[in-house]
Amino acid sequence: MTAHKDLIARLPKAELHLHIEGSFEPEMMMALAERNEIEIPFKTLDEAKAAYDFSNLQEFLDLYYQGMNVLRTEQDFHDMTFAYLKRAKEDNVVHVEMFFDPQAHTERGVAFGTVADGIISALKRGEEELGITSELIMSFLRHLSEEDGFALLEESAPWHEHFVGVGLDSSEVGHPPAKFQKLFARCRELGFKLCLHAGEEGPPEYVREALLDIGADRIDHGNRAMEDPALIEVLRDTQTPLTNCPLSNLSLCVLDDLRKSPVKRQLEEGLHVCVNSDDPAYFGGYIGKNYEAITEALDLSAEQIVQLARNSFTGSFLPENQKAKHLARIDSVVEDRL
Repeated sequence: MTAHKDLIARLPKAELHLHIEGSFEPEMMMALAERNEIEIPFKTLDEAKAAYDFSNLQEFLDLYYQGMNVLRTEQDFHDMTFAYLKRAKEDNVVHVEMFFDPQAHTERGVAFGTVADGIISALKRGEEELGITSELIMSFLRHLSEEDGFALLEESAPWHEHFVGVGLDSSEVGHPPAKFQKLFARCRELGFKLCLHAGEEGPPEYVREALLDIGADRIDHGNRAMEDPALIEVLRDTQTPLTNCPLSNLSLCVLDDLRKSPVKRQLEEGLHVCVNSDDPAYFGGYIGKNYEAITEALDLSAEQIVQLARNSFTGSFLPENQKAKHLARIDSVVEDRL
């Protein structure tokens, strides 16, 4: 039994590192394949679930892109997004800042608007029906070229008002942040927040590039920054949020044991770390399970768990008055325990 399970359940949370395509459960994949009359390589649900087993980032990405092939219509994207929001509410998520990967859809012939409009309508419904506020972050796939990124930026222009920021994800090694320096400079000019995956499988230098050369507002993952004392000092001084994803790290063999997770050390070093689920359908758990797993593995104290929840809001792109409201709710939960 995880210590502090009740506290974890009661704490309001923001999820800042969630790929909506990574919440695509095998049950929904099979249902949409049938609805859209698409052949998939799995005959049964058990076969599909068995495929959700991999040993590194590239194996996961291969399955990830294969699975999303059944997403074809605006309704598909709406249904996938709303299913995540309903599940997140069970873990007391009250705000989410969600990544989506339009290039993974447009390159297989699905129109940008089909993807974006389906997700946006579900996010609006989520606020109305579930009380979950949200922001959307458009990600560039780093295994593609910077020119491809500029093309996406132009294609997405009619929807820019719906995006709080842009991200950088997909295969990290061999695709450093500096590859996209001009693209992110343009995104900054357009007023977007910058969220870059760095230091998951890539070296500390990738975190340094994202932080110092590109000026990232958030570092997604950032594990390997802990190998560089000077970088730790910069992260502490700037209080740049780090969006850690414990069960993702375990599933992708970034870690072979959760007890090796940097989360506790990051908290002790005064870094601005929070816990998230990344791609929960593939990595064995949504945000509540990630909190529980890392608490048990690292023997986190109640105060450290509360700090992780607080960091999820202070690291968000919410207005300050909204952050204050959520932090007050956390304080109320803590006071009720005393």
